[in-house]
Amino acid sequence: MDYTTCVIIPSVGNSIELGFALDSLLAQEKPLDEIIVVGPTNDLARQVAQERKIRYIDDQGAKTRADACNVAIRESDSDIILFTDDDVIAPADWSKLILRWFSRDDVAGVGGPNYAPVNESSLWQKVIDVTFCSTVFTSGTNYGRSGIEELEEVEQLPGVNSAYRRSKIEEIGGFDEGSIGAEDVILDYRIRKNGNKLWSDKSAIMWHRRRNITKVKKQIRNYGLVRALASYQYPELRKPSHTAVAFFPLLVFSCLLFSIWGILNGGVAWPEFWDIRLSTVPMGLPRVGVHLFITLIILYNLISWFGSWKGKSPSKSLITIFLSPIVTFILHWNYGIGILTGWLRISRGNTGLQVDDKTR
Repeated sequence: MDYTTCVIIPSVGNSIELGFALDSLLAQEKPLDEIIVVGPTNDLARQVAQERKIRYIDDQGAKTRADACNVAIRESDSDIILFTDDDVIAPADWSKLILRWFSRDDVAGVGGPNYAPVNESSLWQKVIDVTFCSTVFTSGTNYGRSGIEELEEVEQLPGVNSAYRRSKIEEIGGFDEGSIGAEDVILDYRIRKNGNKLWSDKSAIMWHRRRNITKVKKQIRNYGLVRALASYQYPELRKPSHTAVAFFPLLVFSCLLFSIWGILNGGVAWPEFWDIRLSTVPMGLPRVGVHLFITLIILYNLISWFGSWKGKSPSKSLITIFLSPIVTFILHWNYGIGILTGWLRISRGNTGLQVDDKTR
């Protein structure tokens, strides 16, 4: 089957990393017919693209990634549209692997896992990658999903590593206007609702740089916010796991208060504080408060370590696995705060434009 291809890369204020991404896309074993960068008029990305004779499209003042992608979709005409970000390094066989499946009529879209590039990541970026790829606490994400079979049907493709038939995107009118953070979730939901199937190829890997801890906190909090808004707009997207994470900050705060109350009310014998038997303290709610908090911390760490160890991240090591509970806690706390913020916005009637976590 002959088809034309283009990859769309939205970019804002990240021209240095964009250059590496474009160079990797230009070196594909299966050349792409067109590479498109879409961004603001005066962004340095324009110069980076033009230096490589790559088409740059003005995003026409788009406020979100979804809106910028829609501009690029309207101004291109390839049969297959691929999407990725400006902070990736595409393996030379990426396009060949992800495009080979479009010979099948039942393939509306294909994606693959994305991992942090091991040789170009800091320690904490590696820890973040290991945590993202956990098989337990973050198993609902697309970061390290590799599957068992060569091609598996999935509900959602990662926006940083995906390809679609243009016809399937145009059938639903493209991305929802104004959506960000969950724009890929909504797009995939609407494509599947239209009777199409999405698939994941575990071998079609994309190397994707992780943000630092400070930026990850903001990123994940925004993900929680937009997921709450998306689930309000499309109730079918609601999942118990997202609701559970929303209560994580409340659970942590409640357990901490209960533990402090237990300590202040005789739940621990101070000379024997580090004696886990607390043998001189009678059973009762104060002692339960002290025991409960310590027990939950230990259990949380054990589950985090197990999930990171079972995950597929190439950054796995003793040190990254050992540090993963710290990042796991940061992810759960901020995602939960984001969802709670989304619920608060909804309760106030503000369910409109989803705010990007970058300045566009």
